Amino acid sequence: MGASKKSGRIRAALILAAIGIYGVIAYWVDQRTREIGIRMALGAIPRQILAMVLREASSLSVMAIAIGVGTSILSARFVKSVLFGIGSSDLITLSSAAGLLLIVALGASWIPARRAAHVHPMEALRRE
Repeated sequence: MGASKKSGRIRAALILAAIGIYGVIAYWVDQRTREIGIRMALGAIPRQILAMVLREASSLSVMAIAIGVGTSILSARFVKSVLFGIGSSDLITLSSAAGLLLIVALGASWIPARRAAHVHPMEALRRE
């Protein structure tokens, strides 16, 4: 497999991960719009709402990445035949992939977090 095919697949995987994370966080923000509106009505500033959403998105991402890394370590000997040029539990590869996924997760959750930070309290309270 050529390097360009490999990097294309990695980009596609990152884009799919970002779209999935964006969808989950956007749905979560939409479900909590009323709560966010109440927080804003009680005096929360947009920066606090933004920080709340990003904090919860990052904690979910860290838990998911930890589960994924643990699963990959446990299943490494079963997929050893697919891995070329790296060990089945290469720490540098796993940590760089985890870091990259965390950056993608925070980037994907930024748009819903900004949308939540700019919710008008009265519009949020009228919504059902």
